[in-house]
Amino acid sequence: MPFQERQLRMKIFDVYETAGVNVKDPGLKAVINLNEKLVIKTHGRHTQRFSKTKVNIIERIIGYLGVAGHRGKKHRIITSWASGKYSKNVKILLETLKIIQEKTKTNPIQILVQAIENSAPCNEITTIEYGGARYPQAVDVSPIRRVALALRNLVHGGYDKAFNKKASAAAGLATEMLAASAKTPESFAVQKKTESEKQADSAR
Repeated sequence: MPFQERQLRMKIFDVYETAGVNVKDPGLKAVINLNEKLVIKTHGRHTQRFSKTKVNIIERIIGYLGVAGHRGKKHRIITSWASGKYSKNVKILLETLKIIQEKTKTNPIQILVQAIENSAPCNEITTIEYGGARYPQAVDVSPIRRVALALRNLVHGGYDKAFNKKASAAAGLATEMLAASAKTPESFAVQKKTESEKQADSAR
């Protein structure tokens, strides 16, 4: 590779490269944005339909870190670090990626992508009304929603591993990502995926 090209190639926060990161799931290739940017912040510019595919996956997980306690429509758990401040959320994620890199000796962005692929459910249930009665119905999950559910469950899993425990927020999130990337049952996100797909199978 020419020297000039190496110099011009940007990295995430000038630390992590995304050029060699592979998305193996064909259904998620088009919705996991890995564009190289120095500063991951779009200031909410992408608000149109399907515009989440234009937002870098790192920025999306930073956004979920700001509301980590949300479960359903209620914010059950409130902590001091889940303040919604961009700088604090970035600091947590950078520390998480650093822990993953030290443990695996590989690109932590690749570990994050693997965790998303392993925790993104393919099927879930919805409720349909027929003849005045409601029935559960299995439906396929769109690729954009698959990524959104995976990111949310990864953050919730990291949150649970750090809340009222000695582990920090970054350490809890790193533990959850590593467990999800290895597809182990210790991962909260993998458990939620398995539960969702089992419910869908029973509703077919």
